[in-house]
Amino acid sequence: MYHIAWKLADMGYRVLAADVDPQANLTAAFLDEDALEELWPQQQPIAPQTIFGSLRPLIEDTGDIGDAPVRDINQFLHLLPGDLALSSFEDELSAQWPRCLSGDPRAFRVTSAFWRILQRAAVQSGAEVILMDLGPNLGAINRATLIAADAIVVPLAPDLFSLQGLRNLGPSLRKWRRDWQDRLQRFEERSFDLPRGEMKPAGYIVMQHSVRLDRPVHAYGKWMSRIPLEYSRSVLNGETAPGTGGTDPNQLASLKHYRSLIPLAQEARKPVFHLKPADGALGAHLSAARAAGDEFEALALELMKRVGVRGIR
Repeated sequence: MYHIAWKLADMGYRVLAADVDPQANLTAAFLDEDALEELWPQQQPIAPQTIFGSLRPLIEDTGDIGDAPVRDINQFLHLLPGDLALSSFEDELSAQWPRCLSGDPRAFRVTSAFWRILQRAAVQSGAEVILMDLGPNLGAINRATLIAADAIVVPLAPDLFSLQGLRNLGPSLRKWRRDWQDRLQRFEERSFDLPRGEMKPAGYIVMQHSVRLDRPVHAYGKWMSRIPLEYSRSVLNGETAPGTGGTDPNQLASLKHYRSLIPLAQEARKPVFHLKPADGALGAHLSAARAAGDEFEALALELMKRVGVRGIR
């Protein structure tokens, strides 16, 4: 997510990266510890400059969503910071989801809060693309975030856990899509906009597989060969068949494990493909960093094509 956001910005897209994961790892990737300490104040009466701060009036029932505290990373890249306190919103989202069935306006305000904050942040930053980072679960926060999504990209590791995750994810997405459409039909008196809840699967990315002699090592190859069928069956409900001959139209990319480049990038607080000799990227490291840039550019182009975002002028 972090690297795709940077690459799209490098290519001239105006990007809003939104951290909707209560672990806030994306925010920690963009900001140093001093900035994080300023972002998450110890004194509770102070509303944090995060997505949780935007939710506070709604959570405390003193109003609707607040301003979107967008941070400018550069001219093209903007961050809507996450917050460890976001997990406290889970119970409220769970409680309001069934109340939407009765047409309760507050239930719809709560359930659509993420989408409305993101729309406000996009207008504020002039973003053309919103990327949302989610935690690895199927809880109420992710449900409310995913109904805000036009398209969904599934990151996978080549292992048994990812295959099982696909089996759980697919049915949940279809059920949430149906349930949200049912709720929208029941809400007749709308005084605010609501997301369409399209949640179109745009494909998957296989991450951090090991390569030897330009081929995945055997342990990874076993699981990689099973992903296409499982994605087609579980996420697409068999509507699109997996590819044959080692190619799958549903696979957006297969990213290598960048190993020692990752600690260098984290220390320099920049994406792998921005590493320079001054950052410690020398010789083979520098070549690998440049190759990573090519891989992420191809991924970014394919992703924009899949979701229907126009090319850069």
